[in-house]
Amino acid sequence: MCTILAHAPHPRATTTGEHAPGSACRSLPRMGDNGRVTRPASARAARLDQVCAAAVEVARDAITEVEPSDIGDHLQAVAEADRLVTHYFECRLPGYRGWRWAVTVTRVPRSRKVTICETVLLPGPDALLAPGWLPWQERLKPGDLGPGDLLPTPPDDERLVPGYVLSDDPAVDETAWEFGLGRPRVLSREGRAEAAQRWYDGDHGPAAPISTAAPAAARCGTCGFYLPLAGALRQVFGACGNFYAPDDGRVVSADHGCGAHSETLVETPDSPVDELPTVYDDSAVEAMSVSRAPGSVEAAEPAEPYGHP
Repeated sequence: MCTILAHAPHPRATTTGEHAPGSACRSLPRMGDNGRVTRPASARAARLDQVCAAAVEVARDAITEVEPSDIGDHLQAVAEADRLVTHYFECRLPGYRGWRWAVTVTRVPRSRKVTICETVLLPGPDALLAPGWLPWQERLKPGDLGPGDLLPTPPDDERLVPGYVLSDDPAVDETAWEFGLGRPRVLSREGRAEAAQRWYDGDHGPAAPISTAAPAAARCGTCGFYLPLAGALRQVFGACGNFYAPDDGRVVSADHGCGAHSETLVETPDSPVDELPTVYDDSAVEAMSVSRAPGSVEAAEPAEPYGHP
């Protein structure tokens, strides 16, 4: 072990970092030089081993899980490391479009014999893959819960808090401190905000097609059928109580609207009334004399019947 003191250099040390003969340290840096001490490892790309790359048929014969007809053309050979190459073959199994057989081969130094490391079926860049797995809580969609189904709520659901915890909702806090009488859990601030945002962005908010097509003044907040909710949500949401409205019995935002607004009046345009055409009475028969010019009818010609006696 060699120790160098900055305040007491060797008396025969030169300015170039040389030490006295016989010193155990031969290539130490110059005093006061805090330059590079270790040399970084070079990130050299793996070189394709020609012996392993030529073993295409050896790699093909290693795929024994399927029939030979399920193995397609050789696609490429990729160098994984020194003397370690992976051969890729086309997969012709039904339902595995874009997948590839991958066979990794290797050899020991100075040997011409190639051995098999592993064989696996991998998806290619354009492979047909199944959707990523999601927990059942994230797979549920509105309407999935049917009659008889049970949906347990996890104990750590962030949308709910114990009933004895204040929820910043005056309507809830009135009964939250009644131990044994209130609900075990109530909506938390996060749960209430999540529900409000979902309702506002849904089919019963201001951006719904039926709302944008309604008159600008036909908003639910000014409708007589609008029933405001209780608590903090009262400022923005209420329930529709109009039997003829499409949102009857649903929670709507105050700026939602439809054509069934209680104050909607059908205005008749101020246009003149068209006069009816002249009516002729066909019930009365008026006798009229018919005269003919002389010589228009032969004297021997019988009289023409008039259709009445």
